[in-house]
Amino acid sequence: MSGSELQEAGALLAAEAARFAAMGWMRGTSGNLSVTLDRDPLRLAVTASGLDKGELTADDVVLVDGDGALLPGDDRGLEPSAEAGLHARIAEVTGAGAVVHLHAMAAVEAGFHWPGGVVLQDLEMLKGIGHEAHGERVVIPVVQNSQDMRALGDDFERVYEHPPLYRADVPAVIVASHGLYAWGADLRQARWHAEIVEWLLRFTVRTSAR
Repeated sequence: MSGSELQEAGALLAAEAARFAAMGWMRGTSGNLSVTLDRDPLRLAVTASGLDKGELTADDVVLVDGDGALLPGDDRGLEPSAEAGLHARIAEVTGAGAVVHLHAMAAVEAGFHWPGGVVLQDLEMLKGIGHEAHGERVVIPVVQNSQDMRALGDDFERVYEHPPLYRADVPAVIVASHGLYAWGADLRQARWHAEIVEWLLRFTVRTSAR
């Protein structure tokens, strides 16, 4: 993995982080983004921990392995978030080219109201995540928060791979009391999925929550 490839990924991640920060979904140092750079072995570029997500530069990323651990040889003093481990698990299980983790309030609210999963149906915006606008029941899964990324990854894999409770073609998961993870074939698609799912969740909270 060349330094130029990592910096190119960093520029893309910094631009997306600035966009999400402007939306209020990556306040302060919260949230993290990743892109998959290699599959065998799995390697991801992840935004560095503890930095203002609205002010990242192309250099503010780190390279991690399939467990989310920092790869040796980087002496810049940057560290990945512990949540890089979940990014890696999502990339491994789904084949995603990019994963975004956002602290969107609608996701936190929806996970609070519907801890068993958020049911969505009869909404045109469902087309944006690959589903029918009408006549289909779609569920955004919710998993309980944990500081143990391996346990959290196991919970994610369980809900992702065991329909009909959930559908494996829903490109998002809510971590209760925490936020939203969304993914796609590349960073642009991951952003689209995050924006669409956030809209769906916000609508559902506003019109259904009691």
